[in-house]
Amino acid sequence: MGTLSDIGNFILTPLYYIISAVMIGFHKLFTLLGLDENGGLAWALSIIGLTLVIRVCLIPLFVKQIKSSRNMQLIQPKVKELQKKYGHDRERLAQETMKLYKDTGTNPFASCLPILLQMPIFFALFRLLDQAAKSNKAHGFLNEKLAKSFGQSEIFGVIPINDSFWGARVWGGNPDSNVAVMLVALVLVLAMTATTFTTQRQLMRKNMPADALSGPYAQQQKMLLYILPVAFGLGGVAFPIGVLLYWTTSNLWTMGQQFYVIRNNPAPGTPAAQAKTERDKAKAAKHGTVVTEEVVAEPEAPRPAVRQQPKKLTKAQRQAQQRQAQKSAQQGQKPAQRKPRPDENKGDTP
Repeated sequence: MGTLSDIGNFILTPLYYIISAVMIGFHKLFTLLGLDENGGLAWALSIIGLTLVIRVCLIPLFVKQIKSSRNMQLIQPKVKELQKKYGHDRERLAQETMKLYKDTGTNPFASCLPILLQMPIFFALFRLLDQAAKSNKAHGFLNEKLAKSFGQSEIFGVIPINDSFWGARVWGGNPDSNVAVMLVALVLVLAMTATTFTTQRQLMRKNMPADALSGPYAQQQKMLLYILPVAFGLGGVAFPIGVLLYWTTSNLWTMGQQFYVIRNNPAPGTPAAQAKTERDKAKAAKHGTVVTEEVVAEPEAPRPAVRQQPKKLTKAQRQAQQRQAQKSAQQGQKPAQRKPRPDENKGDTP
């Protein structure tokens, strides 16, 4: 456990400084704008600002994720061909599949990068908020005074930013139960779950060609469509309000960003691509221009060889050719002369 704790601290310590620096910067900004420095609204908006900064920094990875997902969709017919050809040999199938990924510049794990990189930030924010609320513990640039203000802040003076749905439950005889916290936490959990489901469903229904809706990759996407929302929904009841704000804002950003990319740069052969073509045609018709679809020219079939016509001959030339043909035929039909045997003409000698 000591080794794992050291590794965790090694990873999280730099994140504490980054997260606390961004949050304190936004907190000072909102305080200058007139919000209470110890109020939960200033800290809640600071968490939202932190989320936006992180998502802006992850845009290059998101673009890479979109490209990888598109390549994965477009190469599904080739993957199916490899499965039919090498289905009996798993090792050869894996080698040929990896070669296909390499040749097409596809990384099957790129779609998980934004989520994987956000998980350490998520845990760092969770620990920072949890320990600030319980013991006013300082992390990074968040000193004890700011940690106390952050951990004990309440949104509108009613909803503690460090409380959770499970912690504020009204059942079980909890004397500190807070119905308002439960309602806000429930709304955020449902929003987090719904945005996760909508984002994944949007990708599958609008930006996946028909050939990619079957096979292992499609099955994986269908599993994630239901597994991720359920996982976030079950875990969300234990997350503090501040952490729920971060994750819900991040999901809303992802949904909007993906909607923009699918609408303006869809994958070829998808419903989104067809919808974009129709929009472009309607827009062009409105402005009086004509949009022609790009058609790939078929290779021309080879033309048949031109039969060479015989030259026209004179009557004398035709007669000469006929005589030559008759002479050749007679020579071919002339029987070969038999050679006499040595003893054949002996009796005739005088």
